[in-house]
Amino acid sequence: MAAAAGAYENLKLHITPERFYVEACDDGANDVLSIDRVSTEVTLTVKKDIPPSAVTRQIYGILGTIRLVAGTYLIVITKKRKVGEFFNHVVWKATDFDILSYKKTMLHLTDIQLQDNKVFLSMISHVLSVDGFYFSTTYDLTHTLQRLANTSPEFQEMSLLERADPRFVWNGHLLREFAAQPEIHRFATPVMHGFIIMHSCSINGKYFDWILISRRSCFRAGVRYYVRGIDSEGHAANFVETEQIVHYNGSKASFVQTRGSIPFFWSQRPNLKYKPKPQISKTVNHMDGFQRHFDSQIISYGKQIIVNLVNQKGSEKPLEQTFSKMVNSLGNGMVRYVAFDFHKECSHMRWDRLQILMDQLAEQQDELSYFLVDSDGKVVMQQEGTFRSNCMDCLDRTNVIQSLLARRSLQAQLQRLGVLHVGQRIEEQAEFEKLYKNAWADNANACAKQYAGTGALKTDYTRTGKRTQWGLLMDGWNSLIRYYKNNFSDGFRQDAIDLFLGNYSVDEVDSLSPLHVQKDWKFLALPIIMVVAFSMCIICLLMAGDTWTETLAYVVFWGSASFGTLAIILYNGKDFVDAPRLVQKEKMD
Repeated sequence: MAAAAGAYENLKLHITPERFYVEACDDGANDVLSIDRVSTEVTLTVKKDIPPSAVTRQIYGILGTIRLVAGTYLIVITKKRKVGEFFNHVVWKATDFDILSYKKTMLHLTDIQLQDNKVFLSMISHVLSVDGFYFSTTYDLTHTLQRLANTSPEFQEMSLLERADPRFVWNGHLLREFAAQPEIHRFATPVMHGFIIMHSCSINGKYFDWILISRRSCFRAGVRYYVRGIDSEGHAANFVETEQIVHYNGSKASFVQTRGSIPFFWSQRPNLKYKPKPQISKTVNHMDGFQRHFDSQIISYGKQIIVNLVNQKGSEKPLEQTFSKMVNSLGNGMVRYVAFDFHKECSHMRWDRLQILMDQLAEQQDELSYFLVDSDGKVVMQQEGTFRSNCMDCLDRTNVIQSLLARRSLQAQLQRLGVLHVGQRIEEQAEFEKLYKNAWADNANACAKQYAGTGALKTDYTRTGKRTQWGLLMDGWNSLIRYYKNNFSDGFRQDAIDLFLGNYSVDEVDSLSPLHVQKDWKFLALPIIMVVAFSMCIICLLMAGDTWTETLAYVVFWGSASFGTLAIILYNGKDFVDAPRLVQKEKMD
């Protein structure tokens, strides 16, 4: 890796009323970034230009800039934690951020604008509070080992910002103004969102590094029920690329898998029901987006083996049938389709039946192989394609299958590298097996929190290899929290992501903000009526009337009033949920 292309690691922020100065404190660096707080112009200057009166603080990276109602804001990384080392490159997790206003006062804003600005700021803070932002100032985290091995010398000369994979740079929009000025690229740190874990492991007294990286795509990003399927460009919702890496004696092996929403146009809007019914769009040409999706997957990864884990009966059945039909119509030899009804096959805690799917995929997995480069940097093997797994959310079921496929690949890699002896199995290495399972369960939790708002389900199986009663209880609790969030706070979460990624731009002069959508009277009145009626029903039960008939009449009246209003609320469920306001998702579905 060319060190010249790295970003500055040690930075100091100097603040004066007129400017922000960002000083590079790496050895031998003399660069200072000067940001004009009035004109927003960004230029390079030198250390002697920093006024001694400036207020100084340590920062660890510039996330970028964003325009809100009050003007432009600078977002910086204020705390970081070392995750580990990646072939002598340090990988950091950004754990705290600061959002600094260019404007020194808010007096130019009306009360409504102040309120809106506050809401937009809370949206940015919300995105930054979701765990999982990672960066390195010397290594390109957005690419797999195989992509990095197949690059040109020109690529090595580029800055980290220029050469990063735009799918996985979460601050790409925030850095757009920096991107236009190559001379300041060393101040720009591309940040990925997802999960990274690194372990130094030992089997048979042989030490190796084991690394798991999940990169979340920022195209069609969002929350569970508001972002499903694909967009017209063929970008799938909840698309995550997961790479497992082994580093032993200078040799590196890597196995890549992807997950992503079922790639045609469908939606599943929350409507207060526990599981809203998925709707497949009847008005659009699905094949167009479907083909775009797989064309881009084949360019990025090679052969595609689809592992569709949704139910083959009930409300998920039409999605499975449509997916199967569309792969047949596509008629592309590079795309294969495997359907496995996870819930039916593994019902009644029969999780050993996952072996049926593993056996079914074994030959195809050997054909796809994995990427291997020896200690001299010579590429020995290339991975010829990826498994593209999905369930409905591409979280719980998907993660279980991915961890099993990754373990099978790891078995082959460790044998090839000489860490495992002939006939030895990973499952028998108790210490490593525990570490492996916990890491994959942590990966599941990170991906689930980022998409569904709570930890993953079924992680007891991933952690222990068994389904437990306690695990079922925890799944119930997580499902309840998911239900609440998906219905009553996901609109805000979706808006926050759209604002952060630049799908919505705040217009400083726009007086009509989409945040002020007037709610219908029934939105307030019906829940109040329901609560009052239900309370009266309970009171009548506790304070019995003179005769039992009188009590019964009261209870029946108030009971039917509360159930009646509940029925009306559920019937109009879509009006009662917290829906996104910034980007009209219906237009995008």
